[in-house]
Amino acid sequence: MSPITTYPDAIPEGYAAYFRTPEFNENSLPAGLRKDHATKAGVWALIHVLEGKLRYCVPSWNYDQVLEPGTPGIVAPEIEHFVEPVGTVRMVVEFYAQPEQGPDNPHSKMSE
Repeated sequence: MSPITTYPDAIPEGYAAYFRTPEFNENSLPAGLRKDHATKAGVWALIHVLEGKLRYCVPSWNYDQVLEPGTPGIVAPEIEHFVEPVGTVRMVVEFYAQPEQGPDNPHSKMSE
């Protein structure tokens, strides 16, 4: 379990982007992202809203925010979270790890 207990301000230094999802919209957003899921140990992510609004929730932190363009959501390792569209939305997720880690699959509990 992640030692992070509150919403972080940024991805830690030394982490590099290694994977970016295809662009999703309110219709193509996978079911696995709409229910609780988490990244693997050591894997951080940024949720980028390109257009519209996306609700980002981290139940264990009582964190619930509506993301918009220019306001990314920070996903900490192993912390269960989910997203849901607020009307029309376009978004991508960018995954980060330390260079020596670079896992192939950024998700620990996600099904499409």
